[in-house]
Amino acid sequence: MNKFINETLVIYISKFTNTKVIKALKDGMMFSLPFLMIGSLFLLIANLPIESVSKVISESGIGDVCSQVYSSTFSLMAFFTVIGITYSYLKNDQVITAINGALTGLAAFILLTPSSKVLDSGESVTGIISKDWTAGQGMICAILIGFLVGYIYSLCVKKDISIKMPDGVPSGVADSFSSLLPTGIIITICAIIYAICHFIFNTTFAELIYLVIQIPLQGITDSFFGVIIMTVVMSLLWWTGVHGGSICGGILSPILQANMAANQKIIDSGLPLTIQNGGHIFTQQFWDNFLCMSGAGIVIGLVIYITFFAKSKSLRSLGKLSIVPNIFNINEPIIFGTPIVLNIYLLIPFVLVPLIIGISSYLLMYMGILPLFSGVMVPWTTPPIISGLLIGGWRVALWQFVMIVVSFVIYLPFIKKIDTLELNKENQK
Repeated sequence: MNKFINETLVIYISKFTNTKVIKALKDGMMFSLPFLMIGSLFLLIANLPIESVSKVISESGIGDVCSQVYSSTFSLMAFFTVIGITYSYLKNDQVITAINGALTGLAAFILLTPSSKVLDSGESVTGIISKDWTAGQGMICAILIGFLVGYIYSLCVKKDISIKMPDGVPSGVADSFSSLLPTGIIITICAIIYAICHFIFNTTFAELIYLVIQIPLQGITDSFFGVIIMTVVMSLLWWTGVHGGSICGGILSPILQANMAANQKIIDSGLPLTIQNGGHIFTQQFWDNFLCMSGAGIVIGLVIYITFFAKSKSLRSLGKLSIVPNIFNINEPIIFGTPIVLNIYLLIPFVLVPLIIGISSYLLMYMGILPLFSGVMVPWTTPPIISGLLIGGWRVALWQFVMIVVSFVIYLPFIKKIDTLELNKENQK
């Protein structure tokens, strides 16, 4: 099994994760993370779950300031995504003028999104950049444009399709001229795409992508079986020694963030955030604070046992080293220290715990026992229970406590077996 995993499975997975597209997606999505966190923080301040405080914030005008910050950060996630992916693609291709290409990606995105909007009064307003498309609705379009611009721009540079300036010209000026032809080619291509969508389909490229690709993708991921599949895949990848969170999270993040933005849009419209009103269950918070609580495999129960109850010295020492990082959802010391990787004794609980938690969490949210998540998002290193309290109130915090108990109970018989084996080895020395 080890030979098959190391010489076959890991090689193919590594090839996949090192492709230009996947690397650009993973690296590019990180550009939007600081803005999402800052926007979520101000959204949380504007909507604190303490009625008296919330009233003071609203009446003092602080809530309006927080909303402006939110709309200038969180609501522009598609902008940050297209810039980040284009820049990452070009940087990985060692294109010197990567920043110029990233700005070209932004221009292409704006060109291909709606520039008009019909108001509730029936009046049509033109010449605008609608924040409907700079947030969740435009995510898949932003990703596709990022890849498209990155590929074409890089191809132009490799084929030396650029204007060369004489030596001695300042580098800023030279870079601007060298970017002129690639940018012109890309904008022209995007203009043709815009014209085809406008005259033939009577829509825009962004609206077409949203209808044909994004809505079906959001429906597939935001489903009972979508949660099951992604949970099992992530755990199995980690068990083989491959960073499952990076792979699955990198692919899922655009969709999960779009789901999160869609939930916040329901709240902003004045409607209750429910499934009946179009709310999504599987969001970025669901991934970070349920499926990846204390890290992949939800290993906090295992960590508690080896820290406080293990009889073998090796496991107790590992527990003392790993418990603090694990509280902040960092579990690499446990994954590779126990080890969990390729450990047949721990394969079952490592897959079973997040699977049970994922299924239970989905059903509880579907039945309305747990609330759906709004746009409030906390850093993934926020400790359990605290994170639950911030993103969903006392019910989510209580559920995270139950998750810790479930993790401990399921891991207990398996880690006790390993503890006994380790103790026997130590006694034989």
